[in-house]
Amino acid sequence: GFFQSYAVEVDIKDASNATCLYANWMMRFLITYESNNGDYKNTTLNLSSNVTHNGSICGNDTQAALVAVQFGDGHSWSINVTKNNETYQGDFITLTYNTNDTTVFPDAKRKGPVTVLLKDPSPPVQLNTVYVCHNSYLIEAENTTQIFWNVTMQAFVQNGTVSKKESRCSADTPTSAPSVPPTIANVTSAPTTTLSPTPTTAPKPVENPDTGNYSLKSGNKTCFLATVGLQLNVSQDKPLLININPKTTIADGACGNTTATLKLNDGNSTLIGF
Repeated sequence: GFFQSYAVEVDIKDASNATCLYANWMMRFLITYESNNGDYKNTTLNLSSNVTHNGSICGNDTQAALVAVQFGDGHSWSINVTKNNETYQGDFITLTYNTNDTTVFPDAKRKGPVTVLLKDPSPPVQLNTVYVCHNSYLIEAENTTQIFWNVTMQAFVQNGTVSKKESRCSADTPTSAPSVPPTIANVTSAPTTTLSPTPTTAPKPVENPDTGNYSLKSGNKTCFLATVGLQLNVSQDKPLLININPKTTIADGACGNTTATLKLNDGNSTLIGF
């Protein structure tokens, strides 16, 4: 079957029927939950075709704006946006998923709504500027991974007209095209800044990484196989090469009907997702 990801568009009007907040974006959620037999399962929560935005408000100098959407069987998501002098920014994100939705959470041990709160999810944006992020990015908290892409948002819109001036996220480049609906595989990290080279001692060569064999099972059947050697090239203060050691790396993830996710954790705060 084909995975259908629905875009969300919210156009909030003020008392004079002028646009005060506009947002258009795509998102999905990867959630780990406990089943009735004590095992932990992974599931994907996608937006449905019918999305409402009850409770969304414009906001002002003293009150935060709110983008709130409701979808599926009792699921909801919202972001508070605050205004500070000449900028606005997301203050916190609230995700509520309903484990009574047996289509998404079959045999969940905990029943009912579960709320996850994320503080300070976004950088400040100048007023009269629209925030744009085509490439996908993720936020992780409390057994959930929230994935966003093709984001366009402007809070505290002036004169009812969405600005043509853009503030791009760090994951985008000036020529970026909208990314395909993401798995964790195409989540993009922020680009680094290239500095003028200075004479340094040649670094010690790093050997090629060992090849690891990683697999996932769905029940008694293997559903994901990867044989790969992994090396990370991190450029911050100075270039750093890191080999992922298969002997100390734990494979986790899940297989679905249309998507599969493989997470590799080397035990040193390095997490790679495919």
